[in-house]
Amino acid sequence: MPVPLAGRSDADIVTALRAGDERTFAALVDGYSPTLIRVAMAYVPSRAVAEEVVQETWLAVMRGLDGFEGRSSLKTWVIRILTNLALRGGAREGRSVPFSSLEAEGPSVEADRFLPAGHDRWPGHWVLAPAAWPTPDEGLLAGETRAVIVEAIDALPAAQRIVITLRDIGGWPSEDVSDALGISAGNQRVLLHRARTKVRAAIERYHGAVQDLRPLMDRVTPEPPGGTARKSR
Repeated sequence: MPVPLAGRSDADIVTALRAGDERTFAALVDGYSPTLIRVAMAYVPSRAVAEEVVQETWLAVMRGLDGFEGRSSLKTWVIRILTNLALRGGAREGRSVPFSSLEAEGPSVEADRFLPAGHDRWPGHWVLAPAAWPTPDEGLLAGETRAVIVEAIDALPAAQRIVITLRDIGGWPSEDVSDALGISAGNQRVLLHRARTKVRAAIERYHGAVQDLRPLMDRVTPEPPGGTARKSR
């Protein structure tokens, strides 16, 4: 049975691994592998290849333990090994994708919520306004909603998917994510914000927790300076 890792320092875990503690290693594999697979899938073409990369990662971790100097956290070190192997795996499969190439994102989903500043009638106004979310009793925390969240994360651009996976699924601090992926703290915040916004939007759509204001806009004349809005006839 694996030994829980909660509350154990990296030094304690590494010492146990170097001593051949199989229970600690099993706990590390159980705890880290789901996140590693999700990260690897951003670099390689299939889950099968991602699983192979994760297996190679654990072999590399055990072989390289004596070289771990603690300059970064253990999980950051493991992720770096994974990404290096994933890049090589992607190259073997005809797809090599460095993280820097994953950062070219489209406009934020927030842009879809507002009309552009140059709109001729309603510049800057809401298009999709927030509405009331369901309560937990109405299904917000139900399994079906969790499935919506997982599907939304899987549909994210790769860089956003990696960051939200490490931060919100893996529970990593922002500093560790930036360090592991070799990106600035500001870039990490932008990717996480965009990812969370898109996941929130998916939940809102699923629960009908948004109100499309475009039909109302079509019936109302914008308010002139110093006047009041009038309904169109």
